[in-house]
Amino acid sequence: MYQAPESRDPYDLRVASRELNGRAPWLNPDHQVPYGHVLHAAALLRCGPAAVVTRLTALGHIDIQLPEAPVPDAVAPDDIPLIRDVSAEYGVSWLDVGKPVPLRQVLEAAGQAGRGPADVARRLTDLGFRPGGGDRSLPGTAHRGDPVLINTDRGGYGRWLDWGDEIRAHQVLSAARELRCSPYAAAVRLMALAIRLPFTPEPTDELLLKSSGEGSAARWLYWEPPLGHVLAVAQELGRPPVEIAARLEELGCVRPVVPETPDADDLTILSEQLNGRGPWLGRNTVVGLSVTHILRAALATGRSPADIAERLAELGHWLHENAKLPAVADAADIRLLATVDRSFLDDVHLEHVLRSASLTGRSPADVAARLTALGHRLPDEVTYPEVRPEVRGSLT
Repeated sequence: MYQAPESRDPYDLRVASRELNGRAPWLNPDHQVPYGHVLHAAALLRCGPAAVVTRLTALGHIDIQLPEAPVPDAVAPDDIPLIRDVSAEYGVSWLDVGKPVPLRQVLEAAGQAGRGPADVARRLTDLGFRPGGGDRSLPGTAHRGDPVLINTDRGGYGRWLDWGDEIRAHQVLSAARELRCSPYAAAVRLMALAIRLPFTPEPTDELLLKSSGEGSAARWLYWEPPLGHVLAVAQELGRPPVEIAARLEELGCVRPVVPETPDADDLTILSEQLNGRGPWLGRNTVVGLSVTHILRAALATGRSPADIAERLAELGHWLHENAKLPAVADAADIRLLATVDRSFLDDVHLEHVLRSASLTGRSPADVAARLTALGHRLPDEVTYPEVRPEVRGSLT
């Protein structure tokens, strides 16, 4: 613990205390006084920083950190949050006036103060600090999400981007996902924050990166765009699907495999509702295609289930090896499969058969036989009754 100054002047006691409250802990006369302490004292005591320096010198502090430029005439209380080092994990630490101010400092201070980054950078310059961006222009409007944009990994393993650094395309998408904003808007904002991108944002990126749908049904695409979306956007813009896929890859998405020659029915069979519009069929890498979707698509297009499955396979989807497609799509099969919540990786047991029988009005024996014919495993060694139960509910 360092001794209090010999002076009993309340002014001197406040200037010499680390918390500027006239009480211990005291500044160490053998250590350098941070410039932030000088500015903080000037703001609290309503005097100029030069007056604070004079008093500290008189109290025996001969090493006082000062900027290369002249100290400002006055410091306001709302200047103090700007000069607290946001990277400090514990306690209060002041920015080092001898080092360039990191971009993170400007953006976090701007967000906390509700001021535009350009305003914060100008004020730090007026106070004697040197923002690392030099004469780079920053946005005049505040945005609390700016620090998220320049953090390459919010999980704790990333780094903070600084002035002029380049961000990877997938990191733009990750930041946009966390902020729940348009990836295009995130890219434009990053450029305004003096961050370099591996691509030039284009207004049409909005269309490429937004799934079809209205209101809450529309969402931003941050990773792997469904093929149906790619084909629909290509059709709307009058551009080749391969060109759309290449642009999505530049923007950080997984590049979808697109057909060389789109088929007239592709948009229909790739849409979940078989209407040629989103939501689009997603790739299931665990259990593969839904047989129900194949059968519904066959009825909607007049094509055979095998033909639909073959075309979807060409479009990047796959059918589980256990699945057995009927030669002709039947609405009764669709109604039956709608009652089964088991994939081809799961066994269908007695209780599942009885439930499906109850919901469809078919006998358990008929249900068991038909599910077996469609490729489902029924391992239970039971004799299913031929009696048809009463239908518990209607299925469409």
